[in-house]
Amino acid sequence: MDTNVLAAAIAGFMLGGLVVSTAAALEDGDDSSGGSSMTTISAEMTRDLADERGNAYDAAFITAMIEHHEGAVAMAVLSSERAEHPGITRLSAAIIEAQRAEISQMRRWQQRWGYRD
Repeated sequence: MDTNVLAAAIAGFMLGGLVVSTAAALEDGDDSSGGSSMTTISAEMTRDLADERGNAYDAAFITAMIEHHEGAVAMAVLSSERAEHPGITRLSAAIIEAQRAEISQMRRWQQRWGYRD
């Protein structure tokens, strides 16, 4: 796997996690930064990948990242519709664009490498 693509995927995962956890906390009326939403999801994703290696790891990672990115896109769409501050709406637009591009790339990999269910 290309190192730049992997680095971008990891950065997208982390940024998406921040967006999803913040939005989940706001949706639940919880303004704390702790809690179980993104922390638990990330821990579960990591645990699910812990025993995988090689192609099995790649397939599981891509599947998990697509789901994660789709959540980030959904949250950013909501944010772009509801946010007051221009910085938030610009960030939301950037997240949508970047995450959709990465989802497309990962789906192409799934197809190319035979990882589709």
